[in-house]
Formats: sequence, C-alpha cells, structure tokens
Amino acid sequence: MPAAALAVTALAVAAVAAQIAYPLAHGSARDVVTVLVVALLAATCLTHAAVHRGVPWATGLFVISAGLGFTSEVVGTATGFPYGCYAYATDRLGPALFDVPLVVPLAWTAGLYPVWCVASRLTERDASRIAAATVGMVGWDLYLDPQMVADGQWTWCHGSALPGLTHIPLSNYAGWVAVAAVMATALTALDRVSRRSRGDDTVPIALFLWTWLGSALAHAVFLDAPELRWSAVYGLAAMGLLGVPLLVSLRRDLRAHRNQRRRAGTPPDL
Repeated sequence: MPAAALAVTALAVAAVAAQIAYPLAHGSARDVVTVLVVALLAATCLTHAAVHRGVPWATGLFVISAGLGFTSEVVGTATGFPYGCYAYATDRLGPALFDVPLVVPLAWTAGLYPVWCVASRLTERDASRIAAATVGMVGWDLYLDPQMVADGQWTWCHGSALPGLTHIPLSNYAGWVAVAAVMATALTALDRVSRRSRGDDTVPIALFLWTWLGSALAHAVFLDAPELRWSAVYGLAAMGLLGVPLLVSLRRDLRAHRNQRRRAGTPPDL
C-alpha cells in the first residue's frame, strides 16, 4: 500500500477508535475525546481529498466546509439565523473565536466529505448530487446535535421540535438544509473546474457507513440519554436515504466483480 494511502487508512482507524472510546470517557476526558474525534475525522477527509482529488481540491473543500461552516456558526450564535437561538458551552471544546469553538468548523469538513463522496457515487447529475448531499448532511446532524446537546456542549433557547428531541428546534434542521445546500453547490462548482478524477473513495464511503450504522447503534445502546433513542431512529432513517442505495450499489459492484473473475477463470474471493 502506498504511503499516502496508508496514512489515510491510519487516520481513519484512529478516528474510529476515538469514537469507540467516546462512550467510555466522562467529564473533561470526554471533551478531549470529542475534539480528538473531530480533528482525526477532518484530517482523514482532507488527506484523502488531497491524495485522490489533489491539493487544490482539498483546499477548496476546507474553505467551503470549514470556512462557510464557521461563518454560519458565528452568524448563528450572534443572531439566531439560520439555525435558531443557541450558544456553545464555555471552555469545553478548546479555543474559541467569536464564541464559536475552533474545532466546530472542522466538524463541517468531517461530516460533509464522506456524504459528498457517497452522493457523487450515487449520481453524477449536479442537482441530484446537491440534493443527496444536503439530505445526507441533515441526517448526519440528526445524530450530531442530539448527542452534543445531551453532553452539554451547546444549548438551544426555544422552538418547535421533533418528537423526542424537544431540546433542538426545527429551525436548526432548516438551517442545515440551507447551509448544506450552499456547500454542496460550491463543491459541485469545484468539481467542474477540477481536472482530476476523484480516485478511490473506499475510506470516505466506509466512514459514511460507520457513521450511519455505528451512530444508530451507539445512540440506541451505548450512550445513556433517553432522547438519543429517538435520534438513533431519525439519523438511521435520514442517512439511510443515501445509505440504502449505497449498499445496493456496493452489492451490485461486488456481484459484477465476482462474475468478471468467474469469466476469467479466477477463483472467487473468500
């Protein structure tokens, strides 16, 4: 395995290991693990993008996801637009700028890239890819927000909410639709000007599947907060709008690979 691919895999494994450690940590140790998870996931995504799509594309990804994400969070905490009224806890997630922890923009990168890679696999049409990525990001937030609110990392003021998730207003998800759509549109434009193909997306696709299925299991079983039983259902269903077609696509590719090996007279994979 080339050194760059090995580095991407090592970062992804470390990120998953940190996520597994999250339910086992408590207090300030859990805060450290939270920051570590986000940093490792973002590093995995940016490194993978640089290796398989080129450094300019990876730079664009960072500017679009972290830059727009940070801007929306600064505006959001100051004005309540576009997510609703909310505030981050003080001194929980490391250094902050304009009352937004600096690790938060990296979370946008960590969430957007795997979702974008899956959306790009499922469809090549710009409008469909933007819509799929937007849906996937909202599904990802249906895990993220309830988990972080249950852990006290940020709090909401008021507003109508989904059944079972009474501490998070519906305006939050409307804001995610708007911001994610803008990010996906910008990534579409970035793809148009890029002259490099996307390469092997195995790692980000694996991270998507891990987030979709692993988060549902963690929220339903391993994290001790009643509202997370609801987020397990919501997140599983919403991310499943991409996850189920992805599994069908992967199964179809595996079947085609086996048929090709059979025609070539090669023994099937074990």
